[in-house]
Amino acid sequence: MGRKGWGPKGLPVSVGERLDAIGQVVTETSSHLCWKPANHRMSLQWTAVATFLYAEVFAVLLLCIPFISPKRWQKIFKSRLVELVVTYGNTFFVVLIVILVLLVIDAVREIRKYDDVTEKVNLQNNPGAMEHFHMKLFRAQRNLYIAGFSLLLSFLLRRLVTLISQQATLLASNEAFKKQAESASEAAKKYMEENDQLKKGAAMDVGKLDLEDAEAKLKEENKNLKADLKKLKDELASTKQKLEKAENEALAMHKQSEGLTKEYDRLLEEHAKLQALVDGPMDKKEE
Repeated sequence: MGRKGWGPKGLPVSVGERLDAIGQVVTETSSHLCWKPANHRMSLQWTAVATFLYAEVFAVLLLCIPFISPKRWQKIFKSRLVELVVTYGNTFFVVLIVILVLLVIDAVREIRKYDDVTEKVNLQNNPGAMEHFHMKLFRAQRNLYIAGFSLLLSFLLRRLVTLISQQATLLASNEAFKKQAESASEAAKKYMEENDQLKKGAAMDVGKLDLEDAEAKLKEENKNLKADLKKLKDELASTKQKLEKAENEALAMHKQSEGLTKEYDRLLEEHAKLQALVDGPMDKKEE
């Protein structure tokens, strides 16, 4: 647009010319937005976040496989490579959480930015710009889902690994207490047989042994053995309760992960439908 008809300060001379100039600028800007080719590819950072989300889903499904025992996972967790990763894992986890939180905040900001754009900007002169803003809003919502689920699965994966490790430790403790209780039971049975033999020997040789002292000694030994056996039974019962609690928590986490996987599949289907709805008008327009 030329400079003819403009005042000394660069403004139209009359109100009509000013309105015509503003209308022309709006039309040129809207046409530029309308004919700008749409890029449907995700940016590099969101591609990385989506890849990380897929890796988290795969890891959760892998940890929920039923035929891999917690002992096997514990051996994997205790390997040198995993221990080396865990050494720097806390710092990496904090940095990852901060990055995901910032991405969630950025996605929410983008949604708020394009949510009420039709109320703030008049797009009647160019309906194609509305489609452009809808595409921006759709991408912001998609980014929010990706970052939000990545953040949620980060906590879920960390908690699931902790529960599997605790369950493996409880199983090992349970087996150790069970073996200890069996050995104590065998020792108690052996001591009782020896006590019976001592009683028989004391009855046969009353003159040589003091029967009262022998019975008192036997009672004391029996009392100690019963106390030890009771202590082992209590420890075994406590370990069994802890093991049941850990199994219930692991089952609840498994159900929660399945629910999250189903919800993620549903969101992917909605994403595909919305992508098809958005690509349809764009393809028609390009034709």
